Amino acid sequence: MLGMEGIGNTMQKKAAELERMAEVLVTGEQLRLRLHEAKVIKDRRHHLRTYPNCFVAKELIDWLIEHKEASDRETAIKIMQKLLDQCIIHHVCDEHKEFKDVKLFYRFRKDDGTFPLDNEAKVFMRGQRIYEKLMNTENSLVQTRVEEMETFERTLVASEFVDWLIQDAEVTTREEAEQLGRRLLEHGIIQHVTNKHHFVDGGLLYQFRMNFRRRRRLMELLHERSRSIPESHDSPFCLRKQNADGSNTSFLSVSPTKEIKIVSAVRRSSMSSSCGSSGYYSSSPTLSSSPPVLCNPKSVLKRQVSPEELQTPGGPYMKKTFTIVGDAVGWGFVVRGSKPCHIQAVDPSGPAAAAGMKVCQFVVSVNGLNVLSLDYRTVSNLILTGPRTVVMEVMEEADY
Repeated sequence: MLGMEGIGNTMQKKAAELERMAEVLVTGEQLRLRLHEAKVIKDRRHHLRTYPNCFVAKELIDWLIEHKEASDRETAIKIMQKLLDQCIIHHVCDEHKEFKDVKLFYRFRKDDGTFPLDNEAKVFMRGQRIYEKLMNTENSLVQTRVEEMETFERTLVASEFVDWLIQDAEVTTREEAEQLGRRLLEHGIIQHVTNKHHFVDGGLLYQFRMNFRRRRRLMELLHERSRSIPESHDSPFCLRKQNADGSNTSFLSVSPTKEIKIVSAVRRSSMSSSCGSSGYYSSSPTLSSSPPVLCNPKSVLKRQVSPEELQTPGGPYMKKTFTIVGDAVGWGFVVRGSKPCHIQAVDPSGPAAAAGMKVCQFVVSVNGLNVLSLDYRTVSNLILTGPRTVVMEVMEEADY
């Protein structure tokens, strides 16, 4: 039976592509339900004909701006065009391939049964339905658990999951349940918590990669991962790229004396007055391709450590492995330094902190690639251009 090493980069790339598709589907479905609740979607008449479950493009754009889902009409059009391109919505008569800010009727394909269900979409929608059923039932199948001294959210034990699938009539045999588990893993819906195994009916621990219930902002549909890395070697690069809800975000930093302090990231417009000596970046949550403004806090390290020192047998450093599932705005940590680079700061509300990452840890590998001889810019680029789920090995002092 193949382990995760045998599955390789092909599965990671496929899972990343499917995950992007999944995000569009989830975001579109959340919008559809909200619009039904707000009565924006309803039966409408035009030229003596009734069009069921549709919305008026111009009215919808008004609604998006009113509910702060888009900053202006142009952005709202781009958001809805994304949904139209992905076959989430369509013109009621399929006469327009562009979303226009006029009094045209559009409809969600799920409301008229025309959503194209290819194999990938079928597996994803089944995975989402299973997730919702698990979260709605009175059981403790999905919960936060500890594996190899690390904490993982939304986890389940494979054999218990198989039991549940049979009991809930999702499948009829354990073999069929295991095949379903493997399809869910290959499509990026679940994964082994340390990314070491394919799905096997047994005691291994797996987790849902996505929190289907997280409220998505429509602006997330237009965010593309930045592939540009800051050129200043002294500037830390924050892998939590944007603050999706527009509020201030606090980043936890540790001074060289290990004194804890909170450093707030604020809007770009107030950067000059708030950067100061504490020095963290500000990234305004807009559709700008400009890199975030960066300042230069002091290194959290007491001293630089060499790769040889980290790997000395019997030395004071211990290895840990984290699986970090990026959310809509990134992974939530700052990488700095060179040969090896280290964790400079961790957003306490971000995915990295949830996985157990801490400042002062040295980065050993990213998705199986040894990075001890690389600088933070190269390591950052590996993370930004790789899959949304990042497996990182770090070294930290045993008494840290």
